[in-house]
Amino acid sequence: MVVKLLNLMKMIVKNRLLNFKDAYIYQDTEYFKMSLDSLLLANFVTINFRDKKILDIATGNAPIPMLLFYRTKAEIYGIELQKEIYLLGRLSIKENRMTDRIHLINDDAINLPNLFDIESFDVITCNPPYFKTNNEKFENRNKIKALARHEKMLTLDKLIVLSKKMLKNNGRFAMVHRTDRLMEIIDIMKKNHIEPKKIRFIYPNNKKNSDLLLIEGIKNGKPGLKLLPPLFVYDENNKYTKEISDMFGE
Repeated sequence: MVVKLLNLMKMIVKNRLLNFKDAYIYQDTEYFKMSLDSLLLANFVTINFRDKKILDIATGNAPIPMLLFYRTKAEIYGIELQKEIYLLGRLSIKENRMTDRIHLINDDAINLPNLFDIESFDVITCNPPYFKTNNEKFENRNKIKALARHEKMLTLDKLIVLSKKMLKNNGRFAMVHRTDRLMEIIDIMKKNHIEPKKIRFIYPNNKKNSDLLLIEGIKNGKPGLKLLPPLFVYDENNKYTKEISDMFGE
């Protein structure tokens, strides 16, 4: 059934999952491919050996759950609204024999409290839509991409309110987002008792301003924020820096 539905898509490609030589991810070039943002978040989030349940909201074709699979023995859940992208994730999970610990759900994230007990996750991650605009003039004409990039269904406020509800006490929330929304992010996190604990700014190179950030907070955590060293994506020769290259592998 999954393969039959996927055959309706236009440009499905099978790529290696970064530096995991025996793992693959299915993507559709008509929609979007796995981004650097997801890789950075999967490497940034704190994972402890005691973690039992992890949730990735707006999981897309499940790159973050698959990358976290190699960092933890916990059960990993991903929820994705768009069926076309969800099906790609299911195909990848099956191909990589990860179905024993990665469980994908095709539903609106707002329904999570109806699917799981509240306060049941140790960690929640998200690579959310970055842009507020609902002005179609500024949105991608591809509806799949528009929903992934613009807050048409999942706003920043809804995401953090929902994460607070689903996280255990002292659970961790980690997200990648636009640097220009930092103050809004911190304000909403603190209003929902998710205390920001670490931030890392991402720079295209050492001559440009930061355009992305990684942030992690703890539900009902004590104040105490750490600013981690900046992460530069490209060097002076416009090649990936060593830290980025190490994440990608070969």
